[in-house]
Amino acid sequence: MNRVLIIGKRGFIGQNLFKHLKKTNKVSHISFKKLKIIKKKINDFDYIINTSIDKDYIFKKYNSKKDNDLTISKILNDKSKYILLSSRKVYQSKENIKEYSKLSPKSNYSKNKLITEKKLQKILKKNLIILRISNIIGDRKFIKSIHKTFIDILFSDIKKGVVTDNKKNFKDFISIEKFCEIIEKILEKKITGIYNVSIGKKIYLNDLISWINKYNRVNITFKNQPNKLDDCFYLNNQKLMKKIKIKNSIKDLKDYCLKLSKKKFT
Repeated sequence: MNRVLIIGKRGFIGQNLFKHLKKTNKVSHISFKKLKIIKKKINDFDYIINTSIDKDYIFKKYNSKKDNDLTISKILNDKSKYILLSSRKVYQSKENIKEYSKLSPKSNYSKNKLITEKKLQKILKKNLIILRISNIIGDRKFIKSIHKTFIDILFSDIKKGVVTDNKKNFKDFISIEKFCEIIEKILEKKITGIYNVSIGKKIYLNDLISWINKYNRVNITFKNQPNKLDDCFYLNNQKLMKKIKIKNSIKDLKDYCLKLSKKKFT
């Protein structure tokens, strides 16, 4: 049984990870503000997972004082392993993106994530696990969010009954349930390194919309837009899947979306 510290009390990922991991691990869950209180005991944990983030880190240029991951890493010794939740946005958008594919962050958020990755690699070395995560699907209804995700916007559009016709546009996704299962296996297998976390396949957006809209009573009108194939992508997740050996298919994602649709619309 691993001793796990999750930092980030109010967020979507932190809350779901805590509920899932406490079934098989000894888990503590604190806010970033409480870090000073637990500072002396932080190295008693086998794994540290930070899910907190500063608003300025998302929208502004890099400032080390706003980098929660860097702050935490500086108080760790060589006993604890650190899981950095990074982003697929550090890559250039294309098909079959591997961990060594071209890094080309565009937004302040993705540029900041890449800076954090490099800084933590120097500090933590072999005790670092970097997860470059695709779009996570889940119910954020009662979660306070700093910014709107693709999925947040999609649900909002579905409720209004007007959704963009995405034609042949595709992206990569993963459910929060599968994401939590993956983290559990990473702890169990004690792996380190850089990994893509995703379904690892093209998910056409109009298919995703049909799954999420399954139990919605509002008829949807599709508004036309030009194809944005330059923004389409999917990650190659084979490096991670070979190590943790779990089922991670499009059918799993579809089943989760149908379950989520039923929960939200009935």
